[in-house]
Amino acid sequence: MEYVVKSQLNDLDEIVNIDREVIGSDSRRKYIKKAIEEERCIVVKNEFNIVGFLIFNNHFFDCSFISLIIVKPTERRKGYATFLMEYFISISSTKKIFSSTNQSNKRMHEVFIANGFIQSGIVENLDEGDPKIIYFRLK
Repeated sequence: MEYVVKSQLNDLDEIVNIDREVIGSDSRRKYIKKAIEEERCIVVKNEFNIVGFLIFNNHFFDCSFISLIIVKPTERRKGYATFLMEYFISISSTKKIFSSTNQSNKRMHEVFIANGFIQSGIVENLDEGDPKIIYFRLK
């Protein structure tokens, strides 16, 4: 049984371990900890463990922005990213929700489209040769 909840500080190590598995370092530990403390991090759990997390804020032109969504590589393509997005959309304090992904991240483009997001713009010069594609959805 899967479920999504707001993360707690005692989830920090497990979340950082998932992030480390994906990016190869724990460089975002402080960022993740702050998001948990500010109640801007949600997690999806299976019957045993946390299998993914989502971090958000409301600083994108006063709209909700999903700044990070990570699912454990061994648990991908099982609907966990959708669980996270659906829950976040249900609790979002704004009607407009944005996010982004690199142009090269084909899987994430598929996730956004499957969850009703549409392309809303491009930002160049963040990652050399791999622009960010901005996505948008109404609540």
